[in-house]
Order: sequence, then C-alpha cells, then structure tokens
Amino acid sequence: MTPRTETHLAAEPAASARRLDALPPLSTRDAEKALPVTARGERTRAALISAARTVFERDGFSDARLTDITAEAKCSTGTFYTYFDSKEEILDAVLAQAHEDMLHPGYPHVDPELEADPVAVLAAANRAYFEAYRRNAKLRLVLEQVSANFPEFREKRRQRGHMFSARNARHIKELQDQGLADRDLDPTAAAGALSGMVSRMAYEAFALGGDSEDPTAEMDALVFTATRLWANALGMTRPATDS
Repeated sequence: MTPRTETHLAAEPAASARRLDALPPLSTRDAEKALPVTARGERTRAALISAARTVFERDGFSDARLTDITAEAKCSTGTFYTYFDSKEEILDAVLAQAHEDMLHPGYPHVDPELEADPVAVLAAANRAYFEAYRRNAKLRLVLEQVSANFPEFREKRRQRGHMFSARNARHIKELQDQGLADRDLDPTAAAGALSGMVSRMAYEAFALGGDSEDPTAEMDALVFTATRLWANALGMTRPATDS
C-alpha cells in the first residue's frame, strides 16, 4: 500500500511568515500543568522530548518504551509523568517540533542577483524543504507507522498537510496575480498536486532511500527536478527586464 505523503511547502522566513494556529495537543490535561513555567522545567521537558526523538527514531513507536526514554533523558518515570501522560503524548510533542522545522525551515538562500527570478526563488524554497525533510526523515517513518494505527495521529497529519498545501496555494495565487503563472489553474488543486509530488520525492529519497554515495549530487538533482516540474506545470514565466 502506498503511504500517504504529507504535502510539501515552499519555504519562507519564520519571522515574517503568517503563523498558523498550533494544533491542540493529544492530552486533555490542564494546559498549565502540561507546560512548565520555570526555566528548569522547560529544560527538563525539552530534554524529555529530545530523548524521545532519539528513541523513536532508533526503535520506532511500537518498540519504544517509556523506560528507554527516561533513561535517555536521565530522569525518573515520575518526572516523565509530570510533563506527559503517555508515549503517544510525547510523540505528539516530538512531531510538533519536526512539523515546525519543516513549516519554517529558515529563509532560503537566493543569490541577490536572482531574487527577482521566481524560478530561482522556487528552487531555493525547494532546497530548504528537502534539507528540512532530510533532517526529519527518520521521524517520517514513525509518522507512517502511527498514522496507520491511531486515528488521532492520522487526523493531525491530515490537518498539518492542509497547512502546507494552503500556504503553497497562496504562493501560487501570488504568482498568478503577478502574471508569472497560468491563471487558468485552480491554486488549491495545483498546490495539492505539486506539493504531494515533491513530498513523495522527498520520502523516497530520504525516508526509504539508503545512504547516498554523493548526497550533494542527490540533493542538487532533486532540487532541479522538482523545480523544473513545478515551473513547467504552473507555466511560470520570468518577469520582463528593462532593455
């Protein structure tokens, strides 16, 4: 069965991006208890999330144990339950961090001479996305596992995928308004199709793929292919320049 891929995004700077509302946590516990109010508490919670990520990436969700997480974090089981109710809840926190990294991977580098070229900007955004995906590739496999078995994770995945696709649709609409993309295309439908394509490319290359003999060449090929397909599909044109 082909895994359902989460949609790809065009990267944009976190500081200037329109922040999307965070999804509610899986737990129904009091929010004041869930989030620490002291610096020490924040460090402890962060250490637990980091440890959980290490364990989930190594063992998968099914085989991961709370005792492995607390051992990795060098804390007691009682401390774990101060911040999280279950293995599912801490995985939700891990995935939320990864989602934020992929939604706002940092402003993509564009040569100053090419900033007015929408295709160059698209290529930089694709590169930022692929690099963020590669950083989170092991978690993508965990997400596949839990999405297939837990309706709550499946629904969150759907909602997060919608966030990615909706933002891409806005970018496509902006290109259309500037006369740089085919105005006959429906931005939402185009974003869903193209985002899913690029997400699947990333999944095949980084989540399922083995260690590349030449990671730089692999990345360059992915960026070139994804960008050319996006640009061709949207009928993208470069802005006219003064003669």
